[in-house]
Amino acid sequence: MHSPSIRHLKRVDPVLAAVIELVGPCRLEPRREGTHFDALARAIVYQQLSGKAAATIHGRVLALYGGQLRSAGLSRQKLSYLKDLAEKVHHGIVPLDDEEIEQLSDDEIIEKLIQVKGIGRWTVHMFLIFRLGRPNVLPELDLGVQNAIRRAYRLRKQPGPKDVRRIGAKWSPHASIASWYLWRSLEHAPSKRVSKTTVRQPRAKRSPKKKARQTKRSRR
Repeated sequence: MHSPSIRHLKRVDPVLAAVIELVGPCRLEPRREGTHFDALARAIVYQQLSGKAAATIHGRVLALYGGQLRSAGLSRQKLSYLKDLAEKVHHGIVPLDDEEIEQLSDDEIIEKLIQVKGIGRWTVHMFLIFRLGRPNVLPELDLGVQNAIRRAYRLRKQPGPKDVRRIGAKWSPHASIASWYLWRSLEHAPSKRVSKTTVRQPRAKRSPKKKARQTKRSRR
């Protein structure tokens, strides 16, 4: 299923090729259960919560759909986010119908969904990858992707969104698969095989003054 994407990524990026070998087969599949609205509501519930706590609250929310959601443990803020999402979907500001959303580009979907309170660029990226199965999404704001890039490419500093976009430009049009492999790579210990193909940052050149000082000290 993902063979063409993996062949492309291995060909254009030797560092990522080593990561792919380390992780193994790609198991990325979109979540098809429920509706698009359910998926976005789940993303809102899971914000800033551990997986276990979020799953518990999300289960309560599903049981109380149409009832008193506040009693499920949702904060007032998240409850306001869910209401805003429902209102914008109801008024057609945010299209979540299958046929309509399939006709929109990734950027168009981002533009529409970030109008909802509590939904930002990162949340929409997760929706595009794990719900809609869009193939070329690069979540440059994701901390996991940033951490994985830093480790795989042996970077001294944490890469920012611009660095992620620069490094990941070559992955297009298969950035979603690349992101999945980076996330999974964090589950593995650093591999010697990866480090052999890593890109090291060039050392900063010393100024003539510093060289002169070191020469004088060595003569002493």
